[in-house]
Amino acid sequence: MFIGMLLGFVVVGVEDCTPAGATGPNTSVSIDPDSVPQTEIAGYGHEQLVNAAHVIQAGKNAGLNPRDQTIGVMTAMGESSLRNIDYGDWETGGVTNPNGSRTTSIGLFQQQDGWGSREERLDPYISSTKFFQAMTQKVPDRESLEPTIVAHRTQVNADPYHYERFWDGAVQIVEGLTGVKTGLNPGDGSASGGTCDPIIPGGVNAQGWAAPSAGPRTSPFGVRIHPIYGTPRLHAGTDLGPGCDSPIWAAQNGTVTFRGFDGSGNGVIAIDHGGSVTTRYLHMYDSGMLANVGDKVKAGQQIARVGSSGESTACHLHFEVRVNGENVDPEPFMAAVGITLGQ
Repeated sequence: MFIGMLLGFVVVGVEDCTPAGATGPNTSVSIDPDSVPQTEIAGYGHEQLVNAAHVIQAGKNAGLNPRDQTIGVMTAMGESSLRNIDYGDWETGGVTNPNGSRTTSIGLFQQQDGWGSREERLDPYISSTKFFQAMTQKVPDRESLEPTIVAHRTQVNADPYHYERFWDGAVQIVEGLTGVKTGLNPGDGSASGGTCDPIIPGGVNAQGWAAPSAGPRTSPFGVRIHPIYGTPRLHAGTDLGPGCDSPIWAAQNGTVTFRGFDGSGNGVIAIDHGGSVTTRYLHMYDSGMLANVGDKVKAGQQIARVGSSGESTACHLHFEVRVNGENVDPEPFMAAVGITLGQ
């Protein structure tokens, strides 16, 4: 309540998120394939994650929910390791169709001729769209089935449980790319789903706040041994590690009061939100600072790109919250306004 009183409102819960298993276009998650950072998630690299983003977007545009979208990513992982390859089972193992003909599998989903032209099957977005069209037609009861069974009935492969081992990674990829906690069970791939966190990095919640960046929390607020100087010092913020050049978003509406480098060479942007609350964003390079002093910024607006300037050993965002000029722990502060820092 202390933080809520400082900001002039009573903090309430955000209840506008739909269970992950529910249907409808408003529950889809989203990621622009062109915005995928140079990073790795669940052992998959940038090229593979861009392909996963195409799968996610195809599911979104089909009006599907996060569980369906994650099943699509899982299936592509099981078929091609998220690589848009132009060969398939015949070339790698001499596999034939039941009638003895050569298989013609290509693309993310290893689709044969019956799925469309070669050009269509090698287009990540179109092939994903065709997969989701088949899934919704063939598996209308999919909400009651395990994800691997849904994929099996769509792809009509030999082993119904072939995709099961890819479920955990698919959940990680969807949540890592979109910044949304889907609530999907990452353990056994059950059909139970769950409630999702509606706070998408760059998106604004009902209380007018946004996550400053995606990625995992890599260091909390508090006294620690400084990684460069080797002495105990107050780490005055929370570190997030979404990867180099990933977007940084304004946490709330405000005015940019500082843009430049401090005495330690850290790239810094500071935003005054009023009510004696300021947020600070550190370690950007000069080219990665996109806002200037005097700019009026909106919550969720991109203000910078993640860098590693100054007292930094790797690309990350150091995010600070100051109340009445004093640093406070950003995690409970942001939690009180409906935002969870890190994934």
